[in-house]
Amino acid sequence: MTGFRARRLTRPTSLRGSNGVAFGPDGRLYVAQFLAGEISAVDLATGDVEVVVPAGGPVQAPDDLAFGADGSMYITDLVPGRVWRRRPDTTFTLVTDQVRLPNGITCVGDRLFVNEMIPDGRLLELGDGEAKVLTGGLAMGNAMQLGPDGALYYPHMLTGEVFRIPPDGGTPELVAAEVHEPVAVRFDQGGVLQVLSRGVAGIVTRIDLFGTGDRTLITSGLPGLDNAAFDTENRMFVSSYAGGGITELHPDGRTREIAPRGFAGPYGVTVDLGGTVHVADHYRIAEPRQPEDDVTTTELLPFAHGIAADGDLLHLTSQYGQVRTYDRTTRSVRTRANGLAEPSGVAVRADGALVVAEAGAGRVLTIDAEDTVGVLAAGFGRPVDVAVDSEGRWYLSDEERGAVYRLDGETAVVLADGLGAPQGITAGDGCLYVAETARGRLVAVDLVTGDVRKAADLPTNCDNRGFAPGRGLRHPDPRKASPGRTGDLPALHAHGLPGVARPFTGLATAADGSLYAAAGGTVVHLTPAGKP
Repeated sequence: MTGFRARRLTRPTSLRGSNGVAFGPDGRLYVAQFLAGEISAVDLATGDVEVVVPAGGPVQAPDDLAFGADGSMYITDLVPGRVWRRRPDTTFTLVTDQVRLPNGITCVGDRLFVNEMIPDGRLLELGDGEAKVLTGGLAMGNAMQLGPDGALYYPHMLTGEVFRIPPDGGTPELVAAEVHEPVAVRFDQGGVLQVLSRGVAGIVTRIDLFGTGDRTLITSGLPGLDNAAFDTENRMFVSSYAGGGITELHPDGRTREIAPRGFAGPYGVTVDLGGTVHVADHYRIAEPRQPEDDVTTTELLPFAHGIAADGDLLHLTSQYGQVRTYDRTTRSVRTRANGLAEPSGVAVRADGALVVAEAGAGRVLTIDAEDTVGVLAAGFGRPVDVAVDSEGRWYLSDEERGAVYRLDGETAVVLADGLGAPQGITAGDGCLYVAETARGRLVAVDLVTGDVRKAADLPTNCDNRGFAPGRGLRHPDPRKASPGRTGDLPALHAHGLPGVARPFTGLATAADGSLYAAAGGTVVHLTPAGKP
């Protein structure tokens, strides 16, 4: 390290976002990781995690998985709309690329069923020929399973309902209404239906359909549940799209960590006047907790990427086009702008207006108190962050052009160039600190001379599919993809819904002059070497 001492505030998780789970023929629990673009296997006895389908291969955005009778793994690749078969010899074949946002998947003997996570989605049986539509009208389908009665059970995420339908088709039957934010349906070994909630309280609704008919709730306290699997001893293991990891959930709500949870990103980071660190973590606003070495969810608030503290307010950007303000006292959210082109970094001007880097349009915007959007500067390649120094001068980073600029009014002056994918920036002590993500380091740029020096080594959130941020952003026609093809990034949007966001390494300056970086799957605290 040069100039700074670095300390991780939380442990990185080996499961950065955990989605679909299923037991494999070897007894391990296999986990689809949508954001990470990989599939891992967890040894439940030891907690060891092995990546079995790494990022950078044919599968871009795995969301759910199931095993066939011959041991083949079937995978829903949500964003590009593909379903894959991974044979026991680890070779891949494409089952179909004609499904819109495929999510829930289950095998019934040699038969394969998937559903679509879109409004008015379909439930399909996939075979060698054309897919058979069992039913349409799903209000965002998700994890489904065959019940003890031989019917397929699946949730409607938008309406809080659970339905069932015979595998050969027919009229769907409503099984349960007014279920809390259902995201997955699972049956335990006793045939009791378990419906997982995607909400902040981690609720599981147990419905004894084939016994008393009673409905009971388990509150786990695990925000953002996604899926579950039961072992032969009827132990329940759950995943979290928000916090990752794998946790055993007991019938009384007690939990036991198997694979640790952590940040899904992280993306942007900010420090309020009280010294609290706030992180934009894609599905939520979160805080690193010391000394517990854990992450606390402030609010489930998809999709949070840039963040700036302003008293009791947290201003947030989403790469999907929104700028919002979260009030910590009332827990209310106000939308400030919609329909922007990949807004990223955000900061607050002295007059209270927001300054936003609109990466997809090459512009820097302002949003005033009346939510009027204006253009502060334009004509950049891919501006991803903004910062202001103690003199009120504004700066921006352009990861595509490898430069940082000072804004003199509407005129942009190059402060430094030749940088490797600069992302997060923050000002302090006469310097502009820059996360130079392609080179894995923090650099300090002199605000007067533009001289660049290395300040510290820095783990980054470069895309783990092998791309430096800002590169490889063109998306070929997914129908032309072939098994084993590498290099494609999943799209930012698919069928009008959010896809996979671009990685971002955020920076922030604290009142004591230390820095915080959202980097390497955690938050790194960087303290000047000369300070205690």
